[in-house]
Amino acid sequence: MVAEEHVINENMNKSDIKARIEKLREEIERHNYAYHVLDASDISDAVFDNLKNELVKLENANPEFITPTSPSQRVGGQPLDKFEKTKHSSPMMSIYDVFEETELKDWENQLKKILIEAGILAKLDYYAELKMDGLAMSLIYKNGEFVRGATRGDGKIGENVTNNLRTIKAIPLKIRQPKIEELEKIGLNEQQSVNVLQKISEGEIEVRGEAIMPLSVFEKLNKQALADNKAILANPRNAAAGSIRQLDSRVTASRQLDFYVYDIITDFGLLNHEAEHKLAGLLGFKVLTQNKYCHDLTEAIKFHHHWEKSRQSVGFDCDGCVIVVNNLGYWPKLGIVGKGPRYMRAYKFAAPQAVTKLKEVVWQVGRTGVLTPTAILEPVKLQGVTIGRTTLHNYDEIKRLDIKLGDTVIVERAGDVIPKIIGFLKDLRTGQEKIIELPKFCPVCGSKTELKAGEVAVRCLNKNCYAVKMRGLRHWVSKGAANIEGLGPKILEQLWQAGLIKDIADLYTLKKDDLLSLEGFREKSVNNLLVSVAAKKEMSLAKFIYALGIRHVGEETAISLQDYLVGVASANNITINIPTDILKVINYQKVEDFFEIDDVGEVVAKSIFKWFKSEEHISLLKKLDSVKIKILVNKDNQNLVLKGISFVLTGSFESLSRNEAKDKIRLLGGQASESVSKKTDYLVAGHEAGSKLAKALKLGVKILTEQDFLKMIGL
Repeated sequence: MVAEEHVINENMNKSDIKARIEKLREEIERHNYAYHVLDASDISDAVFDNLKNELVKLENANPEFITPTSPSQRVGGQPLDKFEKTKHSSPMMSIYDVFEETELKDWENQLKKILIEAGILAKLDYYAELKMDGLAMSLIYKNGEFVRGATRGDGKIGENVTNNLRTIKAIPLKIRQPKIEELEKIGLNEQQSVNVLQKISEGEIEVRGEAIMPLSVFEKLNKQALADNKAILANPRNAAAGSIRQLDSRVTASRQLDFYVYDIITDFGLLNHEAEHKLAGLLGFKVLTQNKYCHDLTEAIKFHHHWEKSRQSVGFDCDGCVIVVNNLGYWPKLGIVGKGPRYMRAYKFAAPQAVTKLKEVVWQVGRTGVLTPTAILEPVKLQGVTIGRTTLHNYDEIKRLDIKLGDTVIVERAGDVIPKIIGFLKDLRTGQEKIIELPKFCPVCGSKTELKAGEVAVRCLNKNCYAVKMRGLRHWVSKGAANIEGLGPKILEQLWQAGLIKDIADLYTLKKDDLLSLEGFREKSVNNLLVSVAAKKEMSLAKFIYALGIRHVGEETAISLQDYLVGVASANNITINIPTDILKVINYQKVEDFFEIDDVGEVVAKSIFKWFKSEEHISLLKKLDSVKIKILVNKDNQNLVLKGISFVLTGSFESLSRNEAKDKIRLLGGQASESVSKKTDYLVAGHEAGSKLAKALKLGVKILTEQDFLKMIGL
């Protein structure tokens, strides 16, 4: 056989060699598709190996014909110094978890309510998918060839790991060109089929999926590690993540990872999510065969219960199932809330558990003065993670669990992430266990504590408690709040100990000479700090409210409260420019008026009113007035220039960040959405605008450049 190949190669001219190489690549990729996607093969491993060997020999002898998409290039290349950052065309969002059937049914009721309000009365159907426990990835193909792969990162920016992903055999280096008949079988019409084929040959396609390590590979690698006296891998997910983030792609190649697609980002005009999975399979990607179309939520719940019992049979770690609204047309209407979409939920399997000893309970003081109990445990491994402590939330939780110091407690990871104590083993008690006492004094300042009747939180009564003040200061300067760079915990502690700050307003009275007298402060660092503080004297009303650290008020609630207060101010001819202006608006309202605001119920409304009615906080607002804190709300609240206008932002901008642009839009009365729909008025396209731009063009949405947008908002 070898001699015959040698004769053939010597008698070939360059044109023949190139043609042979191309034929071999097509044949190898065809068998790769049959083996990895269809789970079938019509040739033996030995024949397949012969094809690969011939290709490698021809390419080595004729390197000018080697291309990045050749099957021979999966072995890995030269190590990198570091990974480059890459922006995603649209955010890779999180999925909100549910753990009970009742939560899932509540979710469906919420979806139906939103659709009814949008004028849609429809019976929802779903697509149920196993939730793989691996690493989410984005793959970009141009003209049918794999050009870039990136990790999820923070959802907006990931790491370019293209070289490593090329080593995964389940990721096609060239997209498979399906036949028209195949596309028609999954419900595509003629125009959609032409669109698919056109984008394969001369367009850009993005898919997203999960890189995983099969359990068989994980066990084999750990067996070998033990034999070699090396450290074993903690769990398949960590192993997959570590393999993907290797600077040497040859290491990744040795880890034998797998990859399954769960979403096609490119808009092909498909009607449902099930069709996206079928199309992904036709394009040459692996999709989970276990996934299933469900006529209703009852079928989806049955899918979950079946695989919760049978998950050991799938060959990889999965921690639940993802239930997705199947109709893609409903997705824009259901929209995004926070960091995840409304139209899908991760219905998690029951969390694995472990037992350990409860050694101690320590009490930590939060920024609102609440003392939170933390359980100190004998370290125990749970799903490859060592658990040494976990929150007990409040004293009521301790009483509910009926646990004592020295108990053998049962620990699980809620959502496979957060450790929690769910009970204890009563029969293992020895009589030496001790009752967990409610602290009578603050562990930080020594002041008395109080547990009011009807409440679960025990509080430090000292309003000037160091821990409370320090956490409030840290919150004010944090990224989501005033975002003052250079004021980390150590510097805040130093300023406090020196007597230069006692509250957030004091940050804006810092003097150069006072700072220069402190250890470690130099002329340049002092100047930078003062510039940083001065630059953050202006902020949106939402950021100001969030930065105050009002109990129960997070970033999303602060935005809802901002919109409501601006409306009340407009109706009563009040201009909100300085902190105490908020008090004028509050005085026009009763606490009950706040109950219907998004994200604000009775508990949150009472907390807000209590904060703004407190003499201590009124004095603080007056002090913030005196240091010239300015709130950025449109001067003429009745003339919000962007009122009723919906924007979607895509790409990167030079003059301001995406978050700053969103703040400006909201400040002027507009709406900033994450997804493009027929209701979108404008798409603002920055550098490297991705699939959102293509979708906007298709829907006829007006496109603005960064300069167009800046003119519109008066910058």
